[in-house]
Amino acid sequence: MNISNQGKIPTSKKLAYSAPAFALAVVGIPLYIHIPKFYTDTVGVNIAILGHLLLGVRIFDALTDPLMGFLSDRTRTRFGRRRPYIAGGVIILAASIYLLFNPPMASPMFETAWFGVWIFMVFLFWTVIVVPYESLGPELTFDYDERTALFSMRDGALIVGTLAAASSPVVVAWVLRLPPNAEGERSKFFWLSVLYAPLIVGFGWWCVISLRERIHQRASASFTMIRGLGLVIRNRPFLILITANTVSSLGNNLPAVLILYYVQYILRSAHADLFLVLYFLTGILFLPGWVVLAQKWDRKKAWLAAMAINTGAFFGVFFLGPGDTLVYGILVFLSGTAFGATVALPSAMQADVIDYDELLSGERREGHYIGIWSITRKLAAAFGVGVAFAILGYAGYEPNAEQSATVQVTLRILYCLAPCVCNLLAFIILLTYPLTRAVHEEIRVAISERHAGRVVYDPLNPHRSIA
Repeated sequence: MNISNQGKIPTSKKLAYSAPAFALAVVGIPLYIHIPKFYTDTVGVNIAILGHLLLGVRIFDALTDPLMGFLSDRTRTRFGRRRPYIAGGVIILAASIYLLFNPPMASPMFETAWFGVWIFMVFLFWTVIVVPYESLGPELTFDYDERTALFSMRDGALIVGTLAAASSPVVVAWVLRLPPNAEGERSKFFWLSVLYAPLIVGFGWWCVISLRERIHQRASASFTMIRGLGLVIRNRPFLILITANTVSSLGNNLPAVLILYYVQYILRSAHADLFLVLYFLTGILFLPGWVVLAQKWDRKKAWLAAMAINTGAFFGVFFLGPGDTLVYGILVFLSGTAFGATVALPSAMQADVIDYDELLSGERREGHYIGIWSITRKLAAAFGVGVAFAILGYAGYEPNAEQSATVQVTLRILYCLAPCVCNLLAFIILLTYPLTRAVHEEIRVAISERHAGRVVYDPLNPHRSIA
């Protein structure tokens, strides 16, 4: 079944497209939150070395994203440009996750090497899947509001998957009555891998089987990656959007990787997983309201409002201390009301700037843009994970021990103040974003006129003609 370029997408197709996002979310939470602490506190890998490994692997991984996007754009098979990579990649990713979650009992040096190899494989095949998968979304519909609905469902599935991943360690430990020791932790991660790996394969294949891709003309052989990057630089809305999102992501990754440490060593609580569940559950429950708001205003205004609420509520966390779990829970809830919008709205806006690129270049280059977008997202995550852990290590962090005043202050700054500053900068940058609903409609009309062979004018620069 071919999906129309305009109008509504059937709900069944939206669900099929959203399914891999749910499954892949189980990679995000363990890798950013549970796996680092598992390898430092249970397996015995040095936290500073682990931080450097994560930083290095993510930087290398990010460099493959534009290559994967470029390759995906230029792939031609009878199954499409994107789906073959998704179908094959999920199998290898699932196997890599199983091996990462189940390190053998060995020396610290071997355990460190094991972590490095399999974290590399996980992120490599994450790229092989995610860049084509996310590139598939913008071409499913060109309707402004339908895109908001589509990407909200996809990123809503991502949040629900994240919620499931955040709660599953607690559920598995409770159901199996695992002891809170090293043996119990290893058993827990074994059963998590048994649950996660088949889920990734099954949901990835659901998407591949259910969707069909639009037929594209073969890209010009002269359209090189370098020329494509030149057109990216001309795409002012994309540069503004990606800068704002990168700065915001840089801040948002810090609380994600440090929440277990903050809750344990600052609040002196053992309920970090419950706070994660509260945050993600609140985000998904309030997301439909943000979709309605984005349709009533436009996506830029809704994202600005969401950032203001999300960051404003979180600022108060800096001042909390031992025993302040109730206040922390309230602030987590307030911040979480806007969380879903900060995830979904940039994705829909990204699809609009890809349309603007089509006007400039004459080609659909979703993979090119998704690859570049993924670089910045991964570098932000790499900085958040690698640098945060390295700083904590240099500050004197000791696992499962009373932390010094220096470590506690460092943890407060990294967990709260740095993210708030990053989101404030992102807010200011986003104010200059020029693509409104009306401008996007002008871009779509201009694209149709250009494909018909007529000379058109750039809606963002009316004095510039495009042949």
